[in-house]
Amino acid sequence: MKIFINPGHGGIDSGACGFGLMERDVAWNIGSLVEKYLNAAGYDTMLFQFDGLQEICDAANNYGADLFVSIHCNAANGHAQGTVTFYFEDSTQGQRLAQCIQNQIVQSLPVVDIGLRTKLDGRYGGQFDPYVVKHTHMPAVLVETAFIDNYDDAQLLRDRQDDFARAIARGVSDFYVK
Repeated sequence: MKIFINPGHGGIDSGACGFGLMERDVAWNIGSLVEKYLNAAGYDTMLFQFDGLQEICDAANNYGADLFVSIHCNAANGHAQGTVTFYFEDSTQGQRLAQCIQNQIVQSLPVVDIGLRTKLDGRYGGQFDPYVVKHTHMPAVLVETAFIDNYDDAQLLRDRQDDFARAIARGVSDFYVK
């Protein structure tokens, strides 16, 4: 099985920031660890961080990935907390993958379980319709690990990156086992 791992943001776009953390760096660290754990479990992986959304989708599609996992940090108003996993609304396999990963994260870390979403309608900030889960040819998810602009969530993002990575990798494995 081939897993495409996309740590969110790269290049000039550092993504969200808070409490001395940059999303680009946190996502890269978690993504690199996810790759390590998935490789150890026998999966083939490609780790790709880039600013261009279409380029990310093209890379995943050209790689022939069986699954796509994009890793991000959320931001809103400094008060919102939690983990949310997005999937493409027409993909039952994407929804199943999202549920496997979401379950592992909320069972492994003290995060608020926001749940699964297909888009964001302003509840935690602006509008958000995740491009990468719609324009890839395989089951795809976008994991918003925690809110980088919330003090408690930022501490998790700083101190528990390995736990996030292990949970995401277990979620991918759960997808194939179930």
